[in-house]
Amino acid sequence: MAQENRRQEQGRRVSTGEVERVNVQDARREVESGRALLVCAYDDAKCARVRLQGSITARELGEREASLPREQELIFYCA
Repeated sequence: MAQENRRQEQGRRVSTGEVERVNVQDARREVESGRALLVCAYDDAKCARVRLQGSITARELGEREASLPREQELIFYCA
C-alpha cells in the first residue's frame, strides 16, 4: 500500500495520493468546456516559454483562488 502524504495548505487538506493523470484529449475537452482550468506548474518565467493556449500560471491561480468554486477541477501541466 502506497503511503499517502497529507499536508495542510491554507486550511484545506491536500492528498498527494489522489493525483490523477489525464490524457491530452481529455484535458483539452475539460478545459474547452469550462469544467477545468489548465495551470502551468512552473514559475512565471518558465511558463512564458512553455505556456499552452488557455492556460494560467500558478501565480494567477493563487490570485483567483478565492473566487473559484470549491469543486473547480484543476489540471496542472509541466513540459
